[in-house]
Amino acid sequence: MIKKWLLRILGILAAGLAVYLLLNWGVAQYSIRPIDGRLSFASALSEPITVLTSDFQILWKPDEDGQVIITGRSNPEKILWASLPGTSFVSAAQGDETVEENRAMFTFKDDLNVICANQHLSSIREENQSIVLEGTLTCNSNHSPVGYALKLSQVNPGQLSFNLKVADTAFNRLFLSYQTNKAEHFFGFGEQFSYFDLKGRRVPLFTSEQGIGRGAQPITLGANLQAGAGGNWSTTYIPIPFYLTNQMRALFLENTEYTVFDLRQINRVQIQTWSQEMRGRIIAGDTPAELIYEFTSYAGRMKPLPDWILGGAVVGMQGGTPRVREVWAQLEDSDTPVAAFWLQDWVGHRLTSFGKQLWWNWVLDEERYPEWDALLSDLQAADIRVMIYTSPFLADASEKPDVQINLYQEALQAGYLVKNQAGDPYLVQNTDFSAGMLDLTNPDAVAWFQDVLRQNLLGVGASGWMADFGEGLPYDAVLFDGRTGAEYHNQYPVDWAQLNRQVVDEATEIDPVFFTRAGFTQSPAYSTLFWEGDQLVSWDAQDGIQSAVTGLLSSGVSGLAFNHSDIGGYTTITNPIMNYHRSKELLMRWMELSAFTTIYRTHEGNRPDENAQFYSDAEAMTQFARMAKIYQAWEFYRRDLVDTAAQTGLPVVRSLFIEYPTDPRFWENDCRQFIIGSELLVAPVLQADVQKVTVELPVGRWVHLWTGQVYGAANVGTSVQVDAPMGLPAVFYPEGSPVGLQFSQNLLRQGLLP
Repeated sequence: MIKKWLLRILGILAAGLAVYLLLNWGVAQYSIRPIDGRLSFASALSEPITVLTSDFQILWKPDEDGQVIITGRSNPEKILWASLPGTSFVSAAQGDETVEENRAMFTFKDDLNVICANQHLSSIREENQSIVLEGTLTCNSNHSPVGYALKLSQVNPGQLSFNLKVADTAFNRLFLSYQTNKAEHFFGFGEQFSYFDLKGRRVPLFTSEQGIGRGAQPITLGANLQAGAGGNWSTTYIPIPFYLTNQMRALFLENTEYTVFDLRQINRVQIQTWSQEMRGRIIAGDTPAELIYEFTSYAGRMKPLPDWILGGAVVGMQGGTPRVREVWAQLEDSDTPVAAFWLQDWVGHRLTSFGKQLWWNWVLDEERYPEWDALLSDLQAADIRVMIYTSPFLADASEKPDVQINLYQEALQAGYLVKNQAGDPYLVQNTDFSAGMLDLTNPDAVAWFQDVLRQNLLGVGASGWMADFGEGLPYDAVLFDGRTGAEYHNQYPVDWAQLNRQVVDEATEIDPVFFTRAGFTQSPAYSTLFWEGDQLVSWDAQDGIQSAVTGLLSSGVSGLAFNHSDIGGYTTITNPIMNYHRSKELLMRWMELSAFTTIYRTHEGNRPDENAQFYSDAEAMTQFARMAKIYQAWEFYRRDLVDTAAQTGLPVVRSLFIEYPTDPRFWENDCRQFIIGSELLVAPVLQADVQKVTVELPVGRWVHLWTGQVYGAANVGTSVQVDAPMGLPAVFYPEGSPVGLQFSQNLLRQGLLP
């Protein structure tokens, strides 16, 4: 009997491994080698050429087989961009992709039929205040040479735009290759959860579900076996084609199509875009702050958050009116500062194989929340807001008891849903049910849903909501304006945020806040707040608490100035092989982490009854209250940083690389610590059963918040180990810092110092 049971388990594991390898084979298959070609040039280019704009200079050097170098005129010694000598910097191909999709997870395989790798440069000329590099590409398969043009134009003093096109529109893959070096490290690319430095990796940029496990085992194997939903190190809700480096170079693309930045070679970067045109900008700047400022002048900067959401906890609750009042009473007893209750299940919930999920019909469920108005009135009297939930998905609510408004049917009849190739509504599977997706290219659909937000969300007294999803537009979808999912996929979450933004901007009397998890380059212009999505309730670096810190730091470099994670994580799994249930220790350590982010917000998770909660016992409630008070104690500084972010694009929570870019200790994956603004250095506990942490202190003398002991040296960075018992995470501030002193005094007044 035991032998049969073991054989069955081994069979399941073997099948799962096969599925896992098959799915990741797709990842490996599209990780093709870079396109490699030679550069030749016309005899007319046998002498050096220098072409100037107001602030940039483009140099052509025919020696060493030809090279293009771009520098700033004010600092010609610093190379902003350079081709490799004698190597093609422009290439093109004709490709046919195969895209596998499973619940907003995408696997790509690309077959390149014609490759034009070798480049001939015929001329460099000025045209209408632009510099144009023209020539031809030599192809395989006996294809005739293809003409190309790379146009360089100054946009402003800090940005030089580039536009690459080929003459034959049959070519749908463009490649731009240029120089890097062994010592250069790359940061950004949106919200990257696994690595802060992406040097040596091939970085695909396509918004998707992040996955369950993302490489952590055995959970990724199980998620792939059951639903193909495990993900990998690169899957992310918010990919952004932007980076900056430790050598103070930066570049971004304006394209929204599927793109790959190949950083695997020591000496070369190669960008691949699945488009007939590549558009982007080279940025000049001497510090990370300057480069982020320039990038966010294009991507957009987040507007200041209203004061009401910055002063206390946003309490994630489910269960209906009586349950909210019960927990509210516990919070009052513990003197917890509360900014809002976030009531995700305001529309009612359904039980699925994944856990407790919502009815995606954005109408108040008055049976689940009786006496709603009285609840809001009582909370308002205590200066506490209510936030709720919505998404661009609409599910048929016909089976929901006593349903009177069925938004799915309204959208279906009006033609407001994304369609499939057959012209029918594209129904997207989500666990045990499917749903239609709002077509954001249809102005009437956008206007209709904005009325839904006004009437059904703001109209019931909400001061904001989670604007969930946005990453799930099918690749083969057909949109109202004629675009395909392939073209529009990455832009969809940006337009979803814009739809919400227009509604909240109208409600100036209450200053609503919505928070999104999916996005792309210009999402910061519209989203009021980001959150990091569905981390696993674990300590893991791929998909647990450590990944949440890495995501904060990479997204902060990429323009997402206000970001945060669910306290305790979200994804909970019950499985015969291994359970992933939130422990009290993990929850309490995550409270410590979140007390030092822009927003302090809880989530019960997808299986609330199997997770430790802040209200589970007195110890958890005491820790929750304590960390909420600590969060409140640096509110004065948080408000200043929020205003600074709106003006500069600098994030509230920062990698130490932003503040100390020449210190190589901060070029690696520094999830172990971060800095708030420039004044509060935090090293959260990110592992179980740990009571001490090692902190890498930058140059200078730093005061340990809880003991007042001073560490560090004026001229060199140091490494120290300090105690970090529960409730006392490692926090430092520069000696003499007014912010640190004020924070310490605020804690002292509240009796929060040891």
